[in-house]
Amino acid sequence: MAVLSSGFALLALLLASVGLFGVMSYNVARRTREIGIRMALGARRSMVLRRILQETVTVSVAGILIGLAGALATTRLVAAFLFELSPRDPSTLLATAVVLMATTMAAGWLPARRAAAVDPMRALRNE
Repeated sequence: MAVLSSGFALLALLLASVGLFGVMSYNVARRTREIGIRMALGARRSMVLRRILQETVTVSVAGILIGLAGALATTRLVAAFLFELSPRDPSTLLATAVVLMATTMAAGWLPARRAAAVDPMRALRNE
């Protein structure tokens, strides 16, 4: 049962990562012209990279906080399924938040790097 639950948890983490990657890629593609203008006006690649990663982290932190609130609100429902573990175990909740944040950073890194590599002239000519 634990192996099955772990497998489903990994599948959920993979789906969340792919979903976040897709959303951030779409966001970067939609804002290519804006990013090109910013870079033409003097924004450095590191600034663009940092800005996209900040947006990714903001979305992730909001999701983690909503998820933690939901997890804490439903502790009585899941308490029967946990073996020798408190439903409000701080180390488990912290480890989950850290894993989700690391996954978010990994999923947001490629779109952020792609945004930082935008050629300002090509971005402005596209539209």
